Amino acid sequence: MKLNHTISGPQDGLPVLLVHGLYGQGRNLGAQARKLAETRPVITVDLRNHGESPHDPDASYAALAGDLAALIGDLGGRVDLVGHSMGGKAAMLLALTHPELVRRLAVLDIAPIAYGHDQTRFVDAMEALQIATMTRRAEADRALAEHVPERGVRAFLLQNLDLKAQPVAWRLNLSALREYMPQIVGWPEDAPKGSFAGKVLEIRGELSDYVTEAGEAALRAHFPQARTVTIKGAGHWLHADAADAVGDTLAAFLGDGKGD
Repeated sequence: MKLNHTISGPQDGLPVLLVHGLYGQGRNLGAQARKLAETRPVITVDLRNHGESPHDPDASYAALAGDLAALIGDLGGRVDLVGHSMGGKAAMLLALTHPELVRRLAVLDIAPIAYGHDQTRFVDAMEALQIATMTRRAEADRALAEHVPERGVRAFLLQNLDLKAQPVAWRLNLSALREYMPQIVGWPEDAPKGSFAGKVLEIRGELSDYVTEAGEAALRAHFPQARTVTIKGAGHWLHADAADAVGDTLAAFLGDGKGD
């Protein structure tokens, strides 16, 4: 599958590929892309069933990782890889199954484990909206507030509402995300361990509970060389809560793309 993506920064050098999380799109990591693009090519991507990328019934991590592998092949064959949440899991699986495609890996606030929470309520909320006659985002926000009281979460979800489409539509493939939700919040049991030799950095939010001691243990089991950095005052959406700190941490870890 050909994924929608945007390239910024210099034309030469090893690219950095940024991968967003569930219900997101490439532009969610825009602040970090701008920081890294000061010195290197940066690619932000829309995963399948998200943003402007095609829809497909298969929303498994194997499919997501396969799409990213194909994109990296088109980009020249090797990248530094950064992934947040669901995108972090896809990035980890890609590094483990195609280690030759990745020089360094940075994972934002997620671990290679199955989580107990379920994000299906947001699919329910979006599907409950009568969007066909809506013309303004404020109207959609008021309707969505009946199901999603958190203003910030509503704003995030409503980035996916295409009011210019005829008819109005969600850019997300909600039916596929609903069907695969157990796998999305899970982790492939057959994922390799220790097959990626490059440097790995876990960047977690101080206020987030996504990377627990069990999560760190699982991370080390898959990536024995991994180290962890905690961003103070940031939650799970650390790339938005502390955009500059995350960008600076990524720039220091990834460097200029030369060497191992």
